[in-house]
Amino acid sequence: MSRADLDKDPHDVAAMFDGVARRYDLTNTVLTGGQDRRWRARTREALELRPGERVLDLAAGTAVSTVELGRSGAWCVAADFSLGMLRAGAHRKVPKVAADALHLPFRDGVFDAVTISFGLRNVADPDAALAELARVTRPGGRLVVCEFGRPTFTPFRVAYHLGLERVLPAVAERVSSNPEAYRYLGESIRAWPAQPTLARRIAAAGWTEVAWRDLTLGAVALHRARRPYRVPGSSRVT
Repeated sequence: MSRADLDKDPHDVAAMFDGVARRYDLTNTVLTGGQDRRWRARTREALELRPGERVLDLAAGTAVSTVELGRSGAWCVAADFSLGMLRAGAHRKVPKVAADALHLPFRDGVFDAVTISFGLRNVADPDAALAELARVTRPGGRLVVCEFGRPTFTPFRVAYHLGLERVLPAVAERVSSNPEAYRYLGESIRAWPAQPTLARRIAAAGWTEVAWRDLTLGAVALHRARRPYRVPGSSRVT
């Protein structure tokens, strides 16, 4: 079975997600105990979307997250570089685009809001991806990154990491179409930076007003930020 390593070669990552696409939504729901639905709803709420706004859902996979965003009345497009994932979500009636997070096929400032859920961790260069997201967002537009985090309560953090190492692969063996991919999932979560570090990286990529909110005792975090406005006739930002 295909799986990626922590060097996150784009071809390996895309092939890995192609391999899990068929049962991806079911596996996520089982592994999270249904929390994935709550995380999608919280992401939509954090974006504060309004009807008619243009929204990019990057690393959208099967577009289940894009459908949730569309409940706001905004126009939402699903983008992913795994064709297998996009095909698995073909029945979901939202626009879909094959796209590389490091070279987005959109013009500057076209979106009112952008989001990426559980995808930034899989990009070879997350900082470049955050800068690309800033490029395609209008001044004053919003970003929400929903990603695994570092649990803040020590006993829970110990149990959580033990679960990633032992429970996650065992469950994936039963429900996933590519169990090896979920070994990579556990490895990539353990290697991912804690919330304060990610917040600093978001700010360094050109975003302002960066803040985060922990979900599920910090196992997941929502990072919010805004694309700065430029002062007319000046390079200074506000």
